Amino acid sequence: MMNEKMITIGVLTSGGDAPGMNAAVRAVVRTGITRGHRMVGIRRGYEGLLNGEVEEMKLRSVSEIIQRGGTVLYTARCEEFKTEEGLKKGVEMCHKLGIDGLVIIGGDGSFKGARNLSNAGIPCIGLPGTIDNDIASTEYTIGFDTAVNTVVESVDRLRDTSQSHDRCSVVEVMGRRAGHIAIYAGISCGAIATLIPERPYDLDRDVIARMRATLKTGKHHFIVIVAEGVGNTQEICSYIQEKTGIESRLTVLGHVQRGGTPTAQERVHASVMGFRAVELLEQGKGNRVVGIQNNRIVDYDINEALDMVKDIDEYLYKVAYEISI
Repeated sequence: MMNEKMITIGVLTSGGDAPGMNAAVRAVVRTGITRGHRMVGIRRGYEGLLNGEVEEMKLRSVSEIIQRGGTVLYTARCEEFKTEEGLKKGVEMCHKLGIDGLVIIGGDGSFKGARNLSNAGIPCIGLPGTIDNDIASTEYTIGFDTAVNTVVESVDRLRDTSQSHDRCSVVEVMGRRAGHIAIYAGISCGAIATLIPERPYDLDRDVIARMRATLKTGKHHFIVIVAEGVGNTQEICSYIQEKTGIESRLTVLGHVQRGGTPTAQERVHASVMGFRAVELLEQGKGNRVVGIQNNRIVDYDINEALDMVKDIDEYLYKVAYEISI
């Protein structure tokens, strides 16, 4: 059992940054130190691992970061690590630095790297960190709740000006292949329509007809939420104005959704996941992914987790369509 002696645990963040990553890093470091282990932080993800960008982490190394967005360890994408030579170099660097196990915070791409390292003899635990909430082994990913709240706050501000001018605000949110942010934001903001990449849509039926029907009930301003993976959002905006005669403006929220102070839920989930990751390494377990299911902490074999497919919640999709008329 690993917890019978001091071990060295490394932690890194990989791929796109997400609010709450710092809370996860803090939990991993504090849990490890409290249990008598040596903790090291690896800067800039797998790229930093290959380059030996490592610093020893103390209790105060992670002070005052739980409330900060982004990641104090920085992050990067590393093509070299995907190669056989890059993986071999990563394993050798772990041995050179005395790292007994790694906690890797990121998305599916990061988990594939964790799986390869585990198969090469370096136990790894993956924590789901991505605002897209598109990892099937967990109901919530680190960053998702904060990103949705950022969208809601922005749309609430847009609503004020849309109402003043009787406009339609078309809002593009992140989600190239996943519409989870869009669905949650659409419900939360009372959008007249929510368009996502997972479901086919017809602009005349799903947007124009709904707007015309709503005009008859006395409403003259509208919010349309569009996930970025749907298509050309400017063309959608122009089509709405052409067909309805209602002045329509496009707002692309972009990377503002990645930043900001993480919500309380974000901090709790990230902290619990980080704590569990250290527990698993202590138990001699690697090749695992930690997540949240039914508001309880769970973990899966990383291969099982990567094979899972996550669709949108059909019930939420139905709610978004039916109550926002």
